[in-house]
Amino acid sequence: MNTSHTPLLVVGDALLDHDLCGRADRLAPDAPVPVVHGTRRSSRPGGAALAACLAAADGRPVTLVTALGDDEASTTLRELLTGRVGLVEVPLDGDLSSKTRVLAGDRPLLRLDDGEGRARESTEEAVAAVAGADAVLVADYGRGTADVLRQALAGAAAHAPVVWDPHLRGGPPVPGVRLATPSAQEARVLAQQAGEDAEPGDEGGLRTAARDARALVGAWQAHAVTVTLGERGALLSYGETPLLVPTPAAATGDPCGAGDRFAAAAAGLLADGAFTEAAVQAAVHAATQYVAEGGARAVTAPEPQDTPTDPSAADGDTTADARRTAARVRAAGGTVVAAGGCFDLLHAGHVALLQAARRAGDCLIVCVNSDDSVRRRKGDGRPLVPATDRVRVLRALECVDAVAVFDEDTPEHILGELRPHIWAKGGDYARTRLPEQPLVESWGGQVLLLPYLDGRSTTGLARRAALAPAPTGGRTR
Repeated sequence: MNTSHTPLLVVGDALLDHDLCGRADRLAPDAPVPVVHGTRRSSRPGGAALAACLAAADGRPVTLVTALGDDEASTTLRELLTGRVGLVEVPLDGDLSSKTRVLAGDRPLLRLDDGEGRARESTEEAVAAVAGADAVLVADYGRGTADVLRQALAGAAAHAPVVWDPHLRGGPPVPGVRLATPSAQEARVLAQQAGEDAEPGDEGGLRTAARDARALVGAWQAHAVTVTLGERGALLSYGETPLLVPTPAAATGDPCGAGDRFAAAAAGLLADGAFTEAAVQAAVHAATQYVAEGGARAVTAPEPQDTPTDPSAADGDTTADARRTAARVRAAGGTVVAAGGCFDLLHAGHVALLQAARRAGDCLIVCVNSDDSVRRRKGDGRPLVPATDRVRVLRALECVDAVAVFDEDTPEHILGELRPHIWAKGGDYARTRLPEQPLVESWGGQVLLLPYLDGRSTTGLARRAALAPAPTGGRTR
């Protein structure tokens, strides 16, 4: 775990979620209902417990304060959380709430809810955890955990960033929260409760979302309110002109838990000192990627902790992150696309290729030659840009989900670890059998050629830069 991140305390109502996934290709003979067969059952943390696990997956220490009891669902949830997050319990009256979804493919058909347990009271340990927290995320699902710790949370909001993810069954955020993150539907209902009516002809539109956010900033005495808008992104308001943060790409998939992913990402970044606008932008990207990678169904077990394999990777072990991304997308039934190259002096041809590759599947992993690999392939004058910078630039592209650095002359080894469904190369390789093609085809993968923009090359850029006249006067940067 990367302990350079600020620890995060998650406070709220944990749930236990189950999915029954199968196929439905006929109706029952005795009633017009689908018959689901070939079902697979999976269980995972839900509610505040899901938010805590998602925050921990970002590489930060996370402690969850929640209500648990002696019932079977509570016991199962404790087991699922072991090794993933720290746990501070408050007593629960009744059984832990759980929900079971029945799905045919990606389409939910039915949901069954059980358990109406509520937090009974706070504890000294829980109050101390809130009082000493560097940053807090509250996931209030209306089952009492935030209520019994409300006074402590109000005190925390006075000295630490508090992100409050409200739900219709819960109470309002305490005054002074840094950011509240209702969905558009939740914001509409909560704003109506605060006396705000929708603008005629725009029910559910951006004008209504902006008015709701402005009303909730005042009613809740919050520094900012972000209304999440699903595929459209999020609307951030401080009470005046709002900022629309669009999604980086269209993501089709299971949106269950996307709000938790958004709130967890925003809370973690605010904990690390990010500005609110930057935190919201990154949270939109995180929620979009979460849906594209399969949503909550990909969060069924702790992710493997990999040992760093390439010291030239920037900002941590990007290769391990690439392996985890491929595993999550594959487990969710998605298509893993990989593309490779040196990407020395990233240019328009590279970007067009990567954008086209991303549209071919559900995630794009870019395999990048290390500095030694580039030097062996291109000569002593290359690379012009070190691997750390090349990785950082690639990761900044919206179409790139992860980057893996390899030190060999060809990427067979890293491809064998990632096992992509599609290996994408530029169209200039047409009529050429790539050395990695037999390997990709050995697991049923497909090598795919994509159009390449003519006249763009790193060599040409470097040659033109070398011939360019030196600037005269002033300082160069």
